Amino acid sequence: MRKQVHRWFSPHLGKEMPIAVYGHYGKPLLMFPTAAADFEEYERFLVIDVLRPYLDAGIVKIYSINSINRESWMNENLYPAQRAARQMAYSNYISHEVCPFIRSDCGGSPIKIAATGASFGAYHAANSVFRNPGSFDTLIAMSGSYDIRPWCDGFHNDDVYFNNPIEYLQHLNDDYFLPLLRHHTDIHIISGQGAYEAPERSRDLSRVLYSRGIPHSLDLWGYDVNHDWPWWRRMLDLYVPRLFHAYGPK
Repeated sequence: MRKQVHRWFSPHLGKEMPIAVYGHYGKPLLMFPTAAADFEEYERFLVIDVLRPYLDAGIVKIYSINSINRESWMNENLYPAQRAARQMAYSNYISHEVCPFIRSDCGGSPIKIAATGASFGAYHAANSVFRNPGSFDTLIAMSGSYDIRPWCDGFHNDDVYFNNPIEYLQHLNDDYFLPLLRHHTDIHIISGQGAYEAPERSRDLSRVLYSRGIPHSLDLWGYDVNHDWPWWRRMLDLYVPRLFHAYGPK
C-alpha cells in the first residue's frame, strides 16, 4: 500500500497543513480526525490497516488531514467570535484547497469526494458535505455532534450559523444545494448507544434532514457500542466496501 504525505502553506489558515494519501486509486475518501488529533490519527488507531484490503483493491483512496480544533472550538482563550472565524477559515481551506488537491491527485477528473469522521471529526465531515454538495457526494458520520452552539458561549453570527449544520439545514430552501443533497448525496449517520455516545445528536440531525426531504440513513448500533476506536473501525469496515464497491476491479 502506498502512503504519501503532501504539505503546503495554506493561505486560508496562514500555516502549513499536511495531508496523508493512502492507496493508488479508487473512490476518494477524506478523513477528518477526532478532537485535537492530527492527520495520521487513523493510521495510529489501525483504521488504515483495517481498510487496507479495499485500498489494495482500488476500491478507495484515502486522504487524511489535520484538524485545527485547538485553534477554534477547543481554545477557551479565544473569544467565541475568534473561534467561529477560525472555523470559517478551516471550512474555506477544505473547499478551496483540499478539494481541488484531491481532484488533481485523482488525475484532474471531476470525481466527487466522500467524507468521514468520528466524534468531532464527524461534525467536520458533515459540515463539509452539506456546505459543498457540488464537491462531495457521500457522508459517513460516526458518533458525532452537529450543533456547535454549545462551544459558542451564547455568541452567534454568520460564521457560527454557516458552520452549524443543525441550524442552516433547517432553513435550506434553494435551487442549488437542496436538489444536490436530495438527489445526489449519499448520507449515513451512525452512532452507538453505549458509554460516552450521544445518539440523540444523530437523531437530531436525522430529524432536520427528514424535515427538508433529504434522504439519509440513521444507523444506531447497540447499547454495548461505546465511543471508541474498535467500533469506528468496524463501522468503516462495513460501510466502505458497501458504498464504494463500484470502484473496485472491473
